[in-house]
Amino acid sequence: MSAGQTLIGVIGSGVMGSGIAQVMAIAGHPVVACDRDPDAVAAGPGLVGEGRFGLWGAVARGKMTESEAEAALARIDFTTDRDAAADAEVIIEAVPERLDLKIELFRDLDRECPEHTILASNSSGYPVQALAAATDRADRVIGWHWASPPPVMRLAEIVRAPQTSDKTTDAICRLAAAAGKNPVVVKDSAMHWGYVTNRVYGAMIREANAVVAEGIASRAEVDQLMVDSFRWPSGPYGMVSGATTGWEGDKG
Repeated sequence: MSAGQTLIGVIGSGVMGSGIAQVMAIAGHPVVACDRDPDAVAAGPGLVGEGRFGLWGAVARGKMTESEAEAALARIDFTTDRDAAADAEVIIEAVPERLDLKIELFRDLDRECPEHTILASNSSGYPVQALAAATDRADRVIGWHWASPPPVMRLAEIVRAPQTSDKTTDAICRLAAAAGKNPVVVKDSAMHWGYVTNRVYGAMIREANAVVAEGIASRAEVDQLMVDSFRWPSGPYGMVSGATTGWEGDKG
């Protein structure tokens, strides 16, 4: 491995996982993108290459050369074999947002990975300390919350639990900044669901739902008003759709 490269494991190859893998590969890191669903693994290269925010679109927009795009895609190994990521220096978990699933995964990764491996979660709000408690490496467990679509959004909400070490926090912040993200370190909370971004976003969604329920405006109209007023790239309902199913149909 060349100097400056970090072997990255990404667990989960859906909309978020494939986007995270794309970002890290563009930054020059070899990536092992794992998913137990063979269909997700088969779809991964297409999402990274031909997706709305994929590599070939970046080439068409003059953001990178064709050779750079080919090199980035070649750095990603999509596989159903999680053992292929066992030697990664950093593993980023991007599995469905279920606490039981994440705890089980972190327990397994703790057994499978070398002692120095950092385990990062892309959870939207589960306490990092709950994930750390499933391991014997609480100092190397951290939250790295991304926004969808990962290749575009600069968010790097770095969630530090009480046990997370300075060394771990600094390593993840450096990786995020070098990948073009804007790392902001926030404190973990065991009392509330959601980190800063999702707690504020949740309040926005609750009010948008109230507006729609009262018959004041439709979902599409709420989205358009927010885009026009605040110059958001998408309205609240478009954000929900894009984050869960992808951005192919979103015009925001």
